[in-house]
Amino acid sequence: MARIVVIGAGMGAMTAAARLAVAGHRVVVCERGETYGGALGRFERDGFAFDTGPGLLPLPAVYRDVFVKTGKEPLEQCVELTQVEPAVRHVFADGTVTDLPNASRAGIGEALDKALGDGSGARWAAFMNRARETWDRARRPLLEEPLFEDWQVLGEREPYPAVVHKRLLRRDRSAATLAEIGALELGGDPRLVALLEHFALAHGLDPRTTPASAAVLPYMEQTFGVWAVRGGMRALARALYERCVARRVEFVFGAAVTRIVEKDGRAAGVELADGTAREADFVVAGVASTALDRLAPGGVDLRARGDVPGRSGTPSRLTVLLALSGGRPGSAPHRTVVHAADRGAELDRLFGERPGLAAAPTVTVLRPDDPGLVPDDAHEAVTLTVTAPAHLEITPAEAERLIDHAEAAVPGLRDRLLWHEVRTPADVAEATGSDGGAVPAPALAAAGGGFLHPANTTRLPGLFAVGGWSHPGGGLPHAGMSGALVAGLIVEGPGFRGSQ
Repeated sequence: MARIVVIGAGMGAMTAAARLAVAGHRVVVCERGETYGGALGRFERDGFAFDTGPGLLPLPAVYRDVFVKTGKEPLEQCVELTQVEPAVRHVFADGTVTDLPNASRAGIGEALDKALGDGSGARWAAFMNRARETWDRARRPLLEEPLFEDWQVLGEREPYPAVVHKRLLRRDRSAATLAEIGALELGGDPRLVALLEHFALAHGLDPRTTPASAAVLPYMEQTFGVWAVRGGMRALARALYERCVARRVEFVFGAAVTRIVEKDGRAAGVELADGTAREADFVVAGVASTALDRLAPGGVDLRARGDVPGRSGTPSRLTVLLALSGGRPGSAPHRTVVHAADRGAELDRLFGERPGLAAAPTVTVLRPDDPGLVPDDAHEAVTLTVTAPAHLEITPAEAERLIDHAEAAVPGLRDRLLWHEVRTPADVAEATGSDGGAVPAPALAAAGGGFLHPANTTRLPGLFAVGGWSHPGGGLPHAGMSGALVAGLIVEGPGFRGSQ
């Protein structure tokens, strides 16, 4: 039985802790804050409750696996999951509206034909067939295996089977980025392009530079569906915490780690801000990569091999929480995406040299049908989320413009508004410890490895990295996958090759 210290109580860290405890190890989690969950925060006021991080769960199979492998009670006995229907309503810049069904390829095609014109569904279906090939080629090495020393294979090979377009007297051309897929393979319809590019933008990725392999992002959502958790996503974090406690994982809150202790050339424990120390045979760091570097013995970069190029300038999120009078209409979709009036201007502002918010950016509006989030059925809790530059200071006027823009999804919103609360990139930084509130994106293949994340192993033997800032990157499913990979590497050793 090994002694294991886990730094942080995020979802990836708790996944690893539960799996390691079941394997017979003695696990203690040191969390600098006063609660668990990492990005899955919660804000409560006047009987209203809001998720301050992700509001929906994609690919729930990842957490089903965690609960199956760590106890007798499956995930559905610990939280109530509801498949959202429709999966999403899109309000495009020209006013076109379409509702896309959940996990129904045929239904999505029919909806696109009806809203955007005949042929739109067929073009999208052809793209999704290519996205399926991308998923089949990239899934295991990208998501289910540790990042091995030959990670360059993932960086060099583009798994997306782009269509080659022949042009008279000019070189043949095929899509290398998500934006080029929209231009070359979706007929250039600005609404189909906006639909495609939203999947990148929602993860803080610039579709103009994001590799075509990002086709796996819409494939995952539209194939496996999206789910709501009764009581909010915080209920999922609570269930995982309780599973850890049931497996005798020890949690110490208000315990900021100031240094990773090295002894005889390997990780030997941690030192805490109060001067105490925790000895360990293994240390699992569920913190942002910049924070991990600060904890390193002697300030040495601990990330494995240091060869993965990685990304810089990762954006954050701006969230506005709305308390409304009047009940939620039964016909209201759970999620609506209101697209930017000018997508090019939005991308220039977000990813340009002087980052900022567009006047009317793409906003995701969540209207959960959940009585546990409101004081009574005469009120509604609504959440607005926008991808925003890290470190950005949000002005009251920008928040007000965002509320006005969201009226396309919630008619009469202004007349119903009781109060609102703004959660800025600074609040994200406080909750997660990331630099400027940056939110990690999922790992992607191709582009020379520039969209991969550092390996779960590090330069220091006995030290492992878990969570969104390590392989396989950000997002709730990916966090759970990282926890499974770290547990496998510790339990089975360097020969671990992922789940079978």
